[in-house]
Amino acid sequence: MLKKNKHTQLVVLIDPDKYNPDLVKIASQSTVSTIFVGGSALHGNTFEKTIKSIKSLTDIPVIIFPGDENQVSKSADGILILSLLSGRNPEYLIGKVVKVASKIKSSKLQTVPVGYILIQGFKKSTTQKVTKTLPLNDRKEIINTCIAAELIGKKAIYLEAGSGAREPLTPSLIRSVKKNCSLPLIVGGGIDTVAKAKKILASQPDYIVIGNAFEKNPELLIEISHLFE
Repeated sequence: MLKKNKHTQLVVLIDPDKYNPDLVKIASQSTVSTIFVGGSALHGNTFEKTIKSIKSLTDIPVIIFPGDENQVSKSADGILILSLLSGRNPEYLIGKVVKVASKIKSSKLQTVPVGYILIQGFKKSTTQKVTKTLPLNDRKEIINTCIAAELIGKKAIYLEAGSGAREPLTPSLIRSVKKNCSLPLIVGGGIDTVAKAKKILASQPDYIVIGNAFEKNPELLIEISHLFE
């Protein structure tokens, strides 16, 4: 479901609380390969409804990016099994997965165990607030955490600068992780302009995820999408 790619793929992240069907319509006419759905702290009861609406508007695969154990739907095409390896809060390392393990198994959803690593984005992210964990900032620790994820059997790495981060990940960090870890690499957070997207794209992660920027300006997807043609 998520794999190493010769060319970087564009992923749109949709928060059900901020769902805009027009964004999905734009995505369906663009170079978007995958749609992630989920949020760190959902306030509305619209998760299932959002996924069904997206599926009715596009054939792009929809994968759940769960913020908690309530974000599971048979209507999706798959689900990321996230372990927040940058923190040491057992609830977000394994606890949340335990609570929903039987439900996920019975749903028959495709699953991808992912090492989720929060990186310092110079703004306190919702993920940081909800999980009560600190992001990583030391390059050696970040790389060693990625290697550890591979050693314990994760199938992908998600490097996250945090929703609305002031700065995205640096290309040099992305290249260092790629050099030291062979897992598919997903990066996101702080990518809110064409210039920033282009800079990240040059470091060739397997997937680039953008959410906040498209919520504020869906038309930005048209511009960024051209970079992936």
